Amino acid sequence: MEEVSINWLAVVVATLSTFFIGAIWYGPIFGKSWMKENGFTEEDLKNANMGKIYGTAFVLELIMSINLAFFLGGLSISEGALYGFLTGFGWVAMAMGVNYLFSRATLKLWFIDSFYFVVSFTLMGVILTAWK
Repeated sequence: MEEVSINWLAVVVATLSTFFIGAIWYGPIFGKSWMKENGFTEEDLKNANMGKIYGTAFVLELIMSINLAFFLGGLSISEGALYGFLTGFGWVAMAMGVNYLFSRATLKLWFIDSFYFVVSFTLMGVILTAWK
């Protein structure tokens, strides 16, 4: 088995990129629609434990970034983008689609939530392959 070299700065930046995308995605682009589809109010969001949510999200997205880095070693940036996209679309979005079908979530909510990860994994793939 070949040893994989991971650029830990790239992993952290890739992880942080998911927060940047999320701020835009769940803010001005789809924020109101996402709230409506989940049945959330502004009050619900204000009463959430944001430290726990953001802290746990960071750890989970860090694990995702590390995992992706293991698969992308030695690839070009365009290959990183492609494999990041395929990871987000082919694995994450489709797996979420199965869960959303059984939980009877709307197609709109599936699109909002799953394509956030398609975009996030694509950018993570770019970042992880850009810094060798």
